Amino acid sequence: MQYTAKQLAQILKGTVEGNPDAVVTGFAKIEHGKEGKLCFFANPKYEHYVYSTQATILLVNRDFVPKQPVAPTMIRVENAYSAIAELLKYVSSTTNVHKRHRGWSLWHWSVKFGKKVWLGDFCRIGKKVVIGDGTVIHDHVSIGARTVIGRNCILYPGVRIYPGMVIGDDVILHANCVIGSDGFGNAPQPDGTWEKIEHLGNVIIGNRVEIGANTTVDRAEMESTIIGNGVKIDNLCQIAHNVQIGDNTVMAAMTGVAGSAIIGKNCIIAGQVGIVGHIKIADNTTIGAQAGVIGNVRKSGQVLIGMPAIPHANFMRSYALFKRAGEVEAEK
Repeated sequence: MQYTAKQLAQILKGTVEGNPDAVVTGFAKIEHGKEGKLCFFANPKYEHYVYSTQATILLVNRDFVPKQPVAPTMIRVENAYSAIAELLKYVSSTTNVHKRHRGWSLWHWSVKFGKKVWLGDFCRIGKKVVIGDGTVIHDHVSIGARTVIGRNCILYPGVRIYPGMVIGDDVILHANCVIGSDGFGNAPQPDGTWEKIEHLGNVIIGNRVEIGANTTVDRAEMESTIIGNGVKIDNLCQIAHNVQIGDNTVMAAMTGVAGSAIIGKNCIIAGQVGIVGHIKIADNTTIGAQAGVIGNVRKSGQVLIGMPAIPHANFMRSYALFKRAGEVEAEK
């Protein structure tokens, strides 16, 4: 990549403060800024780097007021954090252009490929699969029969999609994630053994969803496991059968959601959270790391932490009490 400050300002609808012909050829974090690199400043605790960075161009918020001289050319934008995300996406889309390609792969004659579908090597695609325009399928991907995949999706190496799944537009599935595996359903028998419950449903994934590496989404027993539009799921998560996740909810790594749980829209779920099955979590709920949610969350907008998870303010009051109890015991 190679962009001038003037070009970047046009892309990001920003204004240049400094040399409009300053050129950058790559990105760097502000603390690692060097000549020829573009950095961004959005978090106030990194402000001291603004005055010491060697970067050529620095993205800053439009209302930023420097306390000292700033050496890099600044591009002022409404939101520097959003602008860098937009810029990274723009650069990726212009440098990784995939045209129609068919690698050394095996697909059934009934598969329907859209326009400009890119297919890597050693993939296997089953009967009556439909793949939308502009979708990129990397090496060693397996797609089961009757699956429908939308437009402009990216399936990274090793993705496994079971038969009959439905995947929307602009979906990203990272390496080795599994969509549609059997749910963990077993019926106890009188003799103490377990009888496997067959799962005949599917998974429906909405538009603009991203699912991380080695994450598994199980198919439903009879209907559908549903991942809403705009959902972002990190690596190493487990989404069990019949789960529903509302639009624009985000979930960090190593979170597990048990069967038939319903998670609302715009929720934020931190790492290593455990959510039991057959409960409902209200919209706009935030759940702190390693929390365990064992009951319904009916009130929207709460922040929950702890095991079992309770509202943040309640937890902090309780924590103060049991921390003090331990100190009193030690004093005896």
